[in-house]
Amino acid sequence: MVERQRNWSGAAPAFAFGAVGLWATNALVGKTLLAAHPVSHVQFLQFCGAALVFALIGFFSPVRPQGMKGGVALAAYAVGFIGLVGTMMLQYIAFASMPVIEANLVAYTWPLMMAAAVIVLGRPRRPWLLGLAALAGFVGVALVMSGGRSHFWSGEAWTGGGSLAGYCAAFGSALCMAFYSLAVGRLGVAPERLLLPSALVGVALTLAWCLHDGFALPAGADLVLGLYLGAGPMGLGYYCWSRAAKLDQGGRIAIVAYLTPIASTLLLALSGESLSRMAVAGAVLVIGSCLAVGIEGTEAQHHARDNG
Repeated sequence: MVERQRNWSGAAPAFAFGAVGLWATNALVGKTLLAAHPVSHVQFLQFCGAALVFALIGFFSPVRPQGMKGGVALAAYAVGFIGLVGTMMLQYIAFASMPVIEANLVAYTWPLMMAAAVIVLGRPRRPWLLGLAALAGFVGVALVMSGGRSHFWSGEAWTGGGSLAGYCAAFGSALCMAFYSLAVGRLGVAPERLLLPSALVGVALTLAWCLHDGFALPAGADLVLGLYLGAGPMGLGYYCWSRAAKLDQGGRIAIVAYLTPIASTLLLALSGESLSRMAVAGAVLVIGSCLAVGIEGTEAQHHARDNG
């Protein structure tokens, strides 16, 4: 118990808040680059930066991982690909196709999807509370997506916001992250072992995408920002969160993840992004639902541990 308290008061929250701090800058920096460069070029730099970070982490790691059997390796790499490549590519397609502040809110509904999965697959203490929180969150997503526009599903509705494909991409990004978060803990494989192969696949895919669009990478400050997106939010962000999850044995860092949509939305608002009143109401529902899900999940873990 003393060691767990020491982990919580020391490295675990430091890693958790580090990950959230990095993730919170993702949408703002991505918005800046996408204003001047194609999404394929931004993504290529991002995956290059992430691959470099994961390679350095693996090189300097004092523990050399043991080999995995064929079936386990295939499943692990599939989870890594969906969690890293699927999440980030769909997220940036959404950023390029719709207002970034809306895409960011929709993409961070993955905790609500996890709550829905727990209700269906697990035995939560208060399923009705999780169900209400998830339902409120998805209502919030609908309000963010509609933004108060009339005839939302008609073709005219999309002229004031993003494309239907953009909203679907943001929702798909959330699905990928929810799947990764649920699956990675059941593999018995350290998450960081999945990240470098996935990042290298992302480099190859986005390089082919760049060649299709015309290869002309950003230079100067934009080059640095692109590599930061990979080394920071994607690389160190994923790694820090994995380390925090390993150090924290009481489930106390779970609530920290739900600060990400709050911090990132605040940064976007300060940069000039705005939401309609209807979309603001939806954002409040999304963020509030994420917090409710996080609190309930943390309490459930504490209850299971205390009665275990």
